Amino acid sequence: GFRFSYCKMGIMIGYLKFSAPIKSCDSVFHRRIDVPLLTPWLAPIVWDGTFDKDILKEQFQDRNITIGLTVFAIKKYVVFLKLFLETAEKYFMVGYKVNYYVFTDRPADVPKIPLQEGRKVITLVVQNYARWQDISMHRMEMISNFCHQHFFQEVDYLACMDVDMKFSDHLGVEILSNLFGTLHPGFYGAQQKSFSYERRPQSQAYIPKGKGDFYYAGGFFGGKVQQVYEMTKACHEAMSIDKSNGIEAVWHDESYLNKYLFLHKPTKVLSPEYLWDEQLLGRPAFLRKLRYVAVPKNHAEIRNK
Repeated sequence: GFRFSYCKMGIMIGYLKFSAPIKSCDSVFHRRIDVPLLTPWLAPIVWDGTFDKDILKEQFQDRNITIGLTVFAIKKYVVFLKLFLETAEKYFMVGYKVNYYVFTDRPADVPKIPLQEGRKVITLVVQNYARWQDISMHRMEMISNFCHQHFFQEVDYLACMDVDMKFSDHLGVEILSNLFGTLHPGFYGAQQKSFSYERRPQSQAYIPKGKGDFYYAGGFFGGKVQQVYEMTKACHEAMSIDKSNGIEAVWHDESYLNKYLFLHKPTKVLSPEYLWDEQLLGRPAFLRKLRYVAVPKNHAEIRNK
């Protein structure tokens, strides 16, 4: 006989025959009792075991979408681009059209690497700033500015990512949503009171004690172009107000990102599989996959040169 099978992640819903030799949604769900799968506002938290790549491929392949990936390679950070792009070609949105938007002050140093069909690197020349904190904070402004110059016309979704990283496993259309954030690996499983939100009421990034949902990482966020535009524009405007009042949020652009995602809940949240630092945090059992990981580096040597 038939029964109705319901999957809490909302990714696979349907009728499954008892005798069917297929992987049921229930079995997928029961395999992940070790991690949170839904936010309090019922947005899925994406982990290995919560999605079926084949079903998603059927959903997305006929839509002819293009994904934009923004990455900032300012000053010496350009040295990370080769590994970033090579591993992206191996693991990021394989089988889909991708525009890599490389923001850099050193266009001559952008490496030429072989790309799959339908994928291209677009170099966007921007100025650098003396302090790495300023470079980080200006990312929101630059992304919002280039939405009108490039992104609205050229791509359907944007993924905004850090360059000093590499891809190490499948990272595909399971992330796509109107607006997504990624759980910060350093705060996964921590109590809310330990989150490093901006706590000064005079800052636009202020989140009061006892408030907030998750602590999101500044190194990986995205969504549809309109939603990313609204978020980056709002973050830039908030930073500008703070700057005019002599305030710099405790964790720069990440503080404003967290405030925005507190007020405007993301429609999908990526688990720490999608942003991890094995050197700092090891490899806990709940991480079945490591998809996008930090590359070891000397911060002091790289940041201000």
